[in-house]
Amino acid sequence: MRFTLPLLVLTLALPLAAAPGSSADWPGWRGPKGDGHAAAGQSVPTRWSETENVKWRAPLRGRGHSSPTIVGERIFLTSADPVAQEQIVLCLDRASGRQLWETVVHRGSLDSGAHRNSSPAASSVTWDGERLFINFPNNKGIHTTALDPSGRILWQKRICDFVMHQGFGSSPVLFEHLVIVSADHRGGGVIAALDRKTGEFVWQHARPKIANYTTPALLTAAGRVQLVLGGCNLITSLDPRTGKPLWQIDGSTEECVTTAVTDGQRVFVSGGYPRNNVTAVEADGSGRIAWQNNTRAYVPSKLVKDGHLYAVLDAGQAVCWRASDGTEVWREKVDRDFYASPVMLGDRIYVTSLKGVTSVFEANPGKFALLAQNKLGDEAIASPVICGNRLYLRSTKAGEPRQDFLWCIGE
Repeated sequence: MRFTLPLLVLTLALPLAAAPGSSADWPGWRGPKGDGHAAAGQSVPTRWSETENVKWRAPLRGRGHSSPTIVGERIFLTSADPVAQEQIVLCLDRASGRQLWETVVHRGSLDSGAHRNSSPAASSVTWDGERLFINFPNNKGIHTTALDPSGRILWQKRICDFVMHQGFGSSPVLFEHLVIVSADHRGGGVIAALDRKTGEFVWQHARPKIANYTTPALLTAAGRVQLVLGGCNLITSLDPRTGKPLWQIDGSTEECVTTAVTDGQRVFVSGGYPRNNVTAVEADGSGRIAWQNNTRAYVPSKLVKDGHLYAVLDAGQAVCWRASDGTEVWREKVDRDFYASPVMLGDRIYVTSLKGVTSVFEANPGKFALLAQNKLGDEAIASPVICGNRLYLRSTKAGEPRQDFLWCIGE
């Protein structure tokens, strides 16, 4: 871990949120409720550039695809430095973007996988009110690490051996006193719950020998809390407290990246290898598939609002389906090549393409309306974040060397 004493003292003095899920915070992957929705009542611009509506721009060491996690006056991101061969957690000051500390979590044995756009720092940090949690692939295994707010490592657990294929990007999920981790791979994966304080296993279950990339979703559906993940040719629901199966059906496809969402009655999953697939399954344990289509919604996760399901497809089309029966309401071209997941604020959807263009369009089943398109940097894979009347975007500027930046956008 690298820091100077003044920075450490300053960091300890900065306030953090009392608990995850604060409307001013973004405590982990997909936001306060894990569904891609920003807290209501905020205002962020629809238009910006490298000189307009930019509060600050912060350079980041190394490269990574994790979205920022924002808590109180701090921002946490992961990165991987291929020169130093280090996987790190970075802490920035929320007001200025100034780096407060960094912690080297792993040295050496970095493996980003076979995909040209994969990264050994793709998982997002999760905050539970007292501790930070992060997953990294390293030394042919998956490791979960807990840190305190100053960046000190509290514990580290090797979850399982890991056969790297295209990469790894599953983020930790919190439930009660547990931190839950999934690691699907071709050697035989695992989903496991650890005690947040000690890192000891509370429960764990083996998974099929299939590569898969999704982060489990903690959903309230059919009147109960369910831990849901698609992929491995299954749609699986577990009791997050015990890990016991609630229901499981054959469905989806082998490889999924998206995190499941729900309208309270149905669960929606999607994947893209070896077949394209969007599936809506009744969440009551009946095993009934409500509807299914062969749309390629492989990497960007989806959004649910007012009885409709919104998706941005990998190839660049925005789609609106009726959640109850899968009727396609509209489909329009937005851009091309999406890896980032969309986020929603009120009735607006923000989504960033691979070439760094963030499109803003309406979440309106009546018609598609593109409001603006704004470019920052030359490449973007990390998903945007909206909290505290600010939009945060991570992008890369091409050149020698390439440089990652985190942008803070606000009026």
